[in-house]
Amino acid sequence: MTEWSPTRVRAALGAAWLTVIAALPGCVRTTDGVPIWTGQPAKSTAPQSTTSNSAPAPGIETTLPDRMPPDAFACLPETTGIGIGTVAMVSDAAAPRLTVTRPDGWTSESGQRDVALTLAGPDGLAGTVTIAATKLDAAAAFADYAASLKRSKPDLHVDTVGAPFCGYSSQKLTGSYLGPPGTLEFADRITHIWTNTDKYLVTIHFEGPADAPGIDAAKAALMQDFAVVIP
Repeated sequence: MTEWSPTRVRAALGAAWLTVIAALPGCVRTTDGVPIWTGQPAKSTAPQSTTSNSAPAPGIETTLPDRMPPDAFACLPETTGIGIGTVAMVSDAAAPRLTVTRPDGWTSESGQRDVALTLAGPDGLAGTVTIAATKLDAAAAFADYAASLKRSKPDLHVDTVGAPFCGYSSQKLTGSYLGPPGTLEFADRITHIWTNTDKYLVTIHFEGPADAPGIDAAKAALMQDFAVVIP
């Protein structure tokens, strides 16, 4: 799997896309030579989706997709200098392409089908990045993910907070569950991303033994905002 720093990603992709995208409406700002889509998703007039009858799901952005220029950065967060920018993509040509942060000292490999990356760190720490098409809106997709997590993890304890960025609905789930070696800590960053043709649930998953050295630093690196390119 190709491993690029965020600066190299900007340089490599920006030159190829600038000529095409600069002439298109909505993309009027560049960062280090890379065109950034500045058009805003249209605000929905429909009620915000909820996961219960009383409270809205955290991290939900009530928006409708706008038409995106081809191969434009829909999101290019500021870099923190933590970890290594690593490209994550699947074979689905309509799926968003990401640059996520791989913790220092970790390795990564391309996955199959909806799995864009598998990541491995020291002391049993591990992670995956998935990019899966979904027919659900953000709130329903998040609720379905949480229900699946609860079914698959024994003695699950989880906290959920909203973490929207770049107009996308996003949540961070952190907690613990019982595994074969004992208590495992985990963290998930789930984000609902629309493209010009479909909707996708992006999941960055992290887990490892609760007493593993470096677990907090690795978790912080993987749970950062990430760059998004819409094909």
